Amino acid sequence: MHTDRKLQLSENALKVLDRRYLIKDDNGKSIESPVQLFARVANSIAQPDRNYGATDPQVEETATKFFNSMADLEFMPNSPTLMNAGRPLGQLSACFVLPVGDSMDEIFTAIKHAALIHKSGGGTGFAFSRLRPRNAVVASTSGVASGPVSFMKVFNAATEAVKQGGTRRGANMGILRVDHPDILEFISCKDDIREITNFNISVAITDEFMRAVEEKRKYALIDPRTNDVFRCEGEPQYLDASMVFEKIVDHAWKTGEPGIIFVDRMNASNPTRKFELIEATNPCGEQPLPPYDSCNLASINLGKVVLDPLPATYSPSEPDKGINWTRLHELVRLGVHFLDNVIDENKYPIREIEEQTRASRRIGLGVMGWADMLAQLRVPYDSETALALGGRVMEFVNTRGHFHSSELAKSRGKFPRWADSSFAEEGVAMRNATVTTVAPTGTISIIAGCSSGIEPYYAVSFVRNVMDGTRLVDVNPIFERIARDRGFYSPALMEKIANSNSIQSMEEIPEDIRRIFVTAADVPPDRHVRMQAVFQQHCDTSISKTINFPETATRDDVKTSYWLAYKLGCKGVTIYRDGSRTDQVLSTGATPSATGAPAKEEAQIRVIYKPQVEDRPDCLTGITEKIKTGYGNLYVTINIHDDRPFEVFAQIGKSGFSTMADTEAVCRLISLALRSGIDVDDIIEQLLGIGGSSPVYQHGGVVASIPDAIAKVLKRHFGNGKQKESARSSYDVCPDCGGRVQHDSGCVVCPSCGFSKC
Repeated sequence: MHTDRKLQLSENALKVLDRRYLIKDDNGKSIESPVQLFARVANSIAQPDRNYGATDPQVEETATKFFNSMADLEFMPNSPTLMNAGRPLGQLSACFVLPVGDSMDEIFTAIKHAALIHKSGGGTGFAFSRLRPRNAVVASTSGVASGPVSFMKVFNAATEAVKQGGTRRGANMGILRVDHPDILEFISCKDDIREITNFNISVAITDEFMRAVEEKRKYALIDPRTNDVFRCEGEPQYLDASMVFEKIVDHAWKTGEPGIIFVDRMNASNPTRKFELIEATNPCGEQPLPPYDSCNLASINLGKVVLDPLPATYSPSEPDKGINWTRLHELVRLGVHFLDNVIDENKYPIREIEEQTRASRRIGLGVMGWADMLAQLRVPYDSETALALGGRVMEFVNTRGHFHSSELAKSRGKFPRWADSSFAEEGVAMRNATVTTVAPTGTISIIAGCSSGIEPYYAVSFVRNVMDGTRLVDVNPIFERIARDRGFYSPALMEKIANSNSIQSMEEIPEDIRRIFVTAADVPPDRHVRMQAVFQQHCDTSISKTINFPETATRDDVKTSYWLAYKLGCKGVTIYRDGSRTDQVLSTGATPSATGAPAKEEAQIRVIYKPQVEDRPDCLTGITEKIKTGYGNLYVTINIHDDRPFEVFAQIGKSGFSTMADTEAVCRLISLALRSGIDVDDIIEQLLGIGGSSPVYQHGGVVASIPDAIAKVLKRHFGNGKQKESARSSYDVCPDCGGRVQHDSGCVVCPSCGFSKC
C-alpha cells in the first residue's frame, strides 16, 4: 500500500483525527499521521484472513484494498475500530446491550460490565423492564424496591466516573416497556436536563399498546416478575393508552425525549427470534440487540460513488444513471469482508459478549453522504425522486450485502446459531445474522468530509468559533463549487448563509440551486419520516435518524409523525424540535430561542449559555469544620441540598477586615457556582494549591491560603464524586469546545471538534 500518498482531508477532519484518533506519546503529542492510522487499521483487520487459508500476499492485497477505501474516503469503520485496531486495547465494537436483572447482584454486575465497556470506548444499551416497580415488596429484606428510574441514576453516576479510554464519553440508552408499572415516572425522568445526562431514553412500544391508542381504550400494566397483569392491593392495574401516548408526545415535544422504539416489530424481523429476545438498542436507536450482543459498524460514503463528471445525457429525473453502481457493489463486498474480520480480530471487554457476538456474527454495514449524493445528482432531498432513489440505493446495498455474506458462509462457515435461525428455514447460508444498519456517523462523516448518515444538510454554511476567537465560515464544498462555477459566490454571501438555517428566501442564489440545497429546517417532518421509512424497508436492523421540527411545531405534529412512522414500518423514532431546550446553542442566526422570541435575521452566531441558579430553600443542614490557616483558625460551613454541596460560608477570627472581606467574596462565588450546577471537583481544582503569604502545616500537609483551605475541606467531604451536571452539559452546548451541536442521525454531534454523544 502507498503510505506516502496525500489525503484529501479537510481542516476539521485533521483536527478531529488529531484530537481523538491518532496515537499519542506520553506528553499527548500525536506520533501517528492519518495515513499511518488507515494503514494500521487496514493491516490489523486483514489478519483474520489467515484463519481461512489466505497466504501472505493475499493478506497484503486485502490490506491494500481496505487501506485504499479509507484513504479515498469511500468507506469508514466505526470510531472504536479506527481508534483501537492494531493497538493493545483492541476493542473494535461501537456499542453493546447488557441485561439488567431484578436482583442487586445482577444490577451491579451490569454496572461493572458497563464500566469495562465504557473504558474500552464502547456505548451501552439497557432495558430496565425486568426491574420490579417502585414500592414493590422485596421479600428478602422486607423493604420496598426503588424502581427502574432510581437505578438508572446509579448507572448514570457510574458512567460519569469512567472516561471512555480517554477518547470517548460514556453513552447509554435506557429503555422501559410501555406496559411497565413505572412507565409514567420514566417518561418524565429527563424533564430536568441535568438529570440522567449520560442516557438517551426510549419507550418500548408494543403492538398491543398502539392498538389500544387507536381504539381509545385502556391497556394492562404487566408485573415484570410474573408477566401477568400487575396488581396493587389486589386490584389489576390499567392505564389509559391515549393519556400515556399524549405524555410521550408532550415530553418529546418539550425536550426531544423520550424516543420510541416499536419493540414487537424489532423482534418480528429478528432472524434469531426463536432463541433470544431483543429488548434494547444501542445508545442511538439504530441497532436492536439481544443481551450481550455488540454492533460492529461501518459506512459507505455515497457521495463518492456519483459519476464525475455526470454523463452528458444525464437528467435528474433519472438519477440512477449518475451512480457508479459497479463501485458501490465493490464497496459493499469490501465492507462485508471488513466487518466479518472485525468480529475475529476484536478483543472483547467481557467473556459473555465475545461468546454472543461470535455466535451470531451480527454486522452493520450502512451508508453516509446521502445528502451529498442527492446534491451532486441535482435531486432535492424532499422530492419523490429522492424517496425512490433512497429505496433503490438501500435495496442494492442490502441485497448485495446479503449475497456476499452468503458467499463468505460457503468459504468460512455459517454463523454458529444459523441452524436455529430463520435463514435455516429458508435454506439460505449466511455468515452473519444481520448485515445492514444505518448508523449515526457523526465523527466519521467529519473525517470523510461528507454529510451525516441519511440526513439532509443541517446547514449549507456555518460559522465555526475557534479557540483564539477567530470566526471561520465553513461552506458546503459542493455548494461552494457550484456557486463559483455559476458566478454567484462571494464571501459576504457565504457569511449571510451562515447566519440563516435556510437559503430558500435568498434571491441572489439561483432558484434551481436553492431547490437542490434544502436543509433540515426546510424538510417537512413527514418527508423526514418517509425518507427513514424507505431506507428501513431494505435494512436488517434499524435506522438512526432525527425527525427535525421547527420551533413552531405543535404536539399534534409530533403525534402525526409517530403514527406515520408506525404505519410505514419504521422501527423507532427520534424527534427534535428546534429551540426546545433552554440552553440550545443557536445553530444559525435565524434559529429562534426556546422562549419563542424570533432571532434577528443577521444575528451573529454565538453560544447562548446562562446557568440556572437554583433558589435557596428556607432551611438547609450541613457541616462545619475548623481548619488552621496562616491567618488563624478558619471555620468552614458547607450546607447541603439534594445530597450535594449547595453553599459555603467561612469565618476567620481576628485577621482584619480585608481578610474577612476576601474570605466572604470567595465563599459567595463558590456558592454561586454550586447553585449554578458547577461540579464541585472543578471548583476544588481551581482553588486547591493557591499560594499565600502565610502557609502553615496541618495534618501532614501545607495549607497555603484561605482559598486552599476551603478547597481542602470541600475535597475531604465531597471531592472525587461527580455532582449533578450543569445546564451546560445538556448537549446543546458542546462540552468539549463550547461550540454548537447538531441534532441528527438520532444523536448529537459537534461539527467543530467532533464531539459525539454516541
